[in-house]
Amino acid sequence: MLHGLRFTAIRLGGYAFASLLLMGAAEAQDMGYVKAYGAPSDAGVFINGQYAGPAHRFTLSEKYQAPAGEVEVTFKDPRYDDYTVKVNVQAKKTTKVKYTMKMLEPAKPPFGRLRLGGGEAESFISVAAGDVGAVYLNNRFYGYVDELNNAGGGLLLNPGTYDLHVVSPKFGDINQKVTIEANKVTVIPLPAAR
Repeated sequence: MLHGLRFTAIRLGGYAFASLLLMGAAEAQDMGYVKAYGAPSDAGVFINGQYAGPAHRFTLSEKYQAPAGEVEVTFKDPRYDDYTVKVNVQAKKTTKVKYTMKMLEPAKPPFGRLRLGGGEAESFISVAAGDVGAVYLNNRFYGYVDELNNAGGGLLLNPGTYDLHVVSPKFGDINQKVTIEANKVTVIPLPAAR
């Protein structure tokens, strides 16, 4: 009797697994893509409020999966006003979005620089190459890991204390306070890659 129950459970598990595969295939059919063209080219793309990645990388527009139907696409960059547009995404198709963001008044000096480090010797090559995980300061999107992880990169910020939040597929979730001092570089070390 025990073997019969066990066999039934495996068979039901198999049917459930097949059902999940079919549901996954059906969901994939209900997905399309969003591809953005505009300025600034490295703005963060948010689809229905969720960070997708940078609009462009290495001068090429990135393509991000989005649900079919009406989708809200927001572009964020700390130097510009956010830009939001609603688009209709068709299943298995790419919807092109053009945007131009309005520049904010530039910050005034003094500045310090914040960058992410990988525990490596100083280099102009990022150890986080390809990591487009989001970087937030005081709950505002400021960029992505890869662009802030080399000796020449980083963010120019006014002196003060900020809440840093990094959401990285490579380095994990980082939450900490960071103090920026005028005319100094503050390097936040990234943990070992997962």
